[in-house]
Amino acid sequence: MIEQSEPGGIAGWAVGLMETLGAPGAGLAVAVENLFPPLPSELILPLAGFTASQGEINLVAAIVWTTIGSLTGALALYGLGALLGRERMRAIAARIPLIDVSDVDRSEAWFGRHGTKAVFFGRMLPLFRSFISIPAGVSRMPLPSFVVLTALGSAIWNSVFILSGYLLGENWQRVETYASWLQWVVVAAVVVAVAWFVTGRVRKIRSRGT
Repeated sequence: MIEQSEPGGIAGWAVGLMETLGAPGAGLAVAVENLFPPLPSELILPLAGFTASQGEINLVAAIVWTTIGSLTGALALYGLGALLGRERMRAIAARIPLIDVSDVDRSEAWFGRHGTKAVFFGRMLPLFRSFISIPAGVSRMPLPSFVVLTALGSAIWNSVFILSGYLLGENWQRVETYASWLQWVVVAAVVVAVAWFVTGRVRKIRSRGT
């Protein structure tokens, strides 16, 4: 058993899974985190590393199972994207204010050129880790390529956080603190990009009306 005061919330839930199922419990937690991004992998992964440092689970097994969990969640979102398809995405875009159908076409063209890099590196970026699987499904990226790129990117991300938690031991929560800085940088970049897009689109609409 983990010899700290029993954690609560998401950490307590993840600990319960790992105590009950072992390393597969960590994989299950990460699979759920991929489907529900508000669940932070930045907390679950170093906690898995700390659990391994206490001898509750095997370190290598933790990395393998969390990577399997990441891939499982990503495949579910890939399937969602494939189910939606290009035409449904175009229909949805046509109903969203400030979005043109041509935006979907440009995004699809961009993904066709840079999809492999987007999937691989996207697995190592907060927020994008989950959502990058959807456009991969929409564009019908070849499944073997998607699986390999997702597995490699996820393995790197998971290994960094699990090993950090393993090495820090009872100070594993420091990893979450530092990771939150990266997350806020990504959030800020997204906010700036959205503001830039909305401003440009509003100006374009106004210019059409003059």
